[in-house]
Amino acid sequence: MQTNNTSTMPRLPTTMSGVQLTGHGDVDRLRWSDSIPVPRPARGDVLIRVRAAGVNNTDINLRTAWYSKGDGAARDAAWSGSPVQFPRIQGIDACGHVVAVGAGVDAARIGERVLVEPCLLQAGGEALAQPWFLGSDCDGAFAQYLVVAARHAHRIDSTLGDAELASFPCSYSTAENMLTRAAVTAADRVLVTGASGGVGSAAVQLARARGADVIAITSADKRDALRALGASRALSRDENLIDTLGRSSVDVVVDLVGGEQWHDLLEVLRSGGRLAVAGAIGAPTVPVDIRTVYLKDLSIFGCTVLEPQVFARLVSRIEQGEVRPLVARTYALCEIREAQQDFLAKRHVGKIVLTIPD
Repeated sequence: MQTNNTSTMPRLPTTMSGVQLTGHGDVDRLRWSDSIPVPRPARGDVLIRVRAAGVNNTDINLRTAWYSKGDGAARDAAWSGSPVQFPRIQGIDACGHVVAVGAGVDAARIGERVLVEPCLLQAGGEALAQPWFLGSDCDGAFAQYLVVAARHAHRIDSTLGDAELASFPCSYSTAENMLTRAAVTAADRVLVTGASGGVGSAAVQLARARGADVIAITSADKRDALRALGASRALSRDENLIDTLGRSSVDVVVDLVGGEQWHDLLEVLRSGGRLAVAGAIGAPTVPVDIRTVYLKDLSIFGCTVLEPQVFARLVSRIEQGEVRPLVARTYALCEIREAQQDFLAKRHVGKIVLTIPD
């Protein structure tokens, strides 16, 4: 591959429009600006013209300092446990086109449509001491332009629209990572909590793509939608899992909820079962009888940093049509406050996506 020794920079504007998070708090902390400096790619980077960006729980969690385990100062409120640097451009889901490249990157990449891997291991041509998360530890997709290391911008060949593709990166890579950590196969019976959300609905599809039998937990009015995605059964949140499924009845639990039901999740796992967790929308503290964990030889996987093969495999599944996008609604980026309020109402199945204007 031939690479350039200096940045390839076509004529670009010096400022861009976008949304900046000015501090922890309510939606009034989201500020629209038409005068944000356009970032410039360093060695090993690409500059992306963002076309669409998904809305995620992490956007709200970061804004409200939900990740912080401290008190008052929210010193550990980013995904990585580090302080958030304000103003911060959020947005962990990005679909767009490469418009410029930094030194050392093949200029032929200009024009590629790409999805951005949300878990970053490199920036400015250098390996990071610990993973960064797009829109949390560095600026993300809620603006017209975005810079990331070239290795994290994955070319995508698909007939899907930008908004549809933007529904994939965070939710689907999180789900694929959970299934990878739990080593899900066609022989497994998989229980997915929070199945109507972005990660949950992705987990249902991706587990079915592996041939697994999937049971989804959701609200009563969304059960038909989850069955249409491939779940063999869809249970209501208020059902007693032990009474409905029986003890030791599933091989794998994909949990995105936490909360009071957690011990029941351990009870319905068979001996040697696996639980992968990547969310706590129900509550971050859970009741656990440690005896259940060790007497049943259970394996519990916390899943945040992506395994190396996960995102490339997800892109391949998208290109081959093994998973389909679930875009509930789209909003213009300037309507981000309304989009987040709609997201928090939890009336939708799948993703809410923001489109980025010219």
